[in-house]
Amino acid sequence: MIKVVRGNPTPEELAAALAVVQARAAASGTAAPGPAAPPSAWSDPSRVAAHRLPRPGPATWGRTYWPS
Repeated sequence: MIKVVRGNPTPEELAAALAVVQARAAASGTAAPGPAAPPSAWSDPSRVAAHRLPRPGPATWGRTYWPS
């Protein structure tokens, strides 16, 4: 919301000021957002859980997240 707090702009001056504000918002990417991107498969927890667990042993803790 934009509010004029001082002065009395003409309709043309107000339209020009709003055009500049809208152009700046569009250039910075803060305009109306488009559809959201699908989440990355990298952050999907099932990616790690889909593999079998490593066999028990002394170095099992190190292989927990490094599937072979």
